[in-house]
Amino acid sequence: MGIIMKRLFIDLEVCKKCEKCVIECSYYNHYPENNGITALRERVRYALICKQCEEAPCVEVCPQDALEKQEDGSLKRYNMLCVGCNSCVIACPFGTIYPELIPYLDSVCDYCKKRFKDAYLCIETCPYDAIEYKEVKEDKEKNIILINKNLGVHLKKWKL
Repeated sequence: MGIIMKRLFIDLEVCKKCEKCVIECSYYNHYPENNGITALRERVRYALICKQCEEAPCVEVCPQDALEKQEDGSLKRYNMLCVGCNSCVIACPFGTIYPELIPYLDSVCDYCKKRFKDAYLCIETCPYDAIEYKEVKEDKEKNIILINKNLGVHLKKWKL
């Protein structure tokens, strides 16, 4: 049974209604096209695809040390080091690593920590209410996955 705590929650099934994300972000260190919510969506998309290997052969094979495994198991790409050689793609034992899906943006969502308690510009500006701040626990039967301690997502199950 998962821990129930308040966290940002994105319903990716609702999110699909938008052709282009129009959510605003209060992250103070971003460019208009490189905001926190875009980085969040990248992170979610990648976390759901990467198998987060214990050994991480994609990290080991990178000739430029452009990939680093984070404490939470996710990968971080150092943009200025990546030369696009695709060694990581070849090394992935699951065939799930695609360079265009590794989180690339420099800005990252800080979940408005220490800046706001319950006011989130992303929640207020989402036209389809795809983002909420609420108590969430992982529930695979309901297709709710926890990406990290601050973020949960709902997504449709893949059909094989």
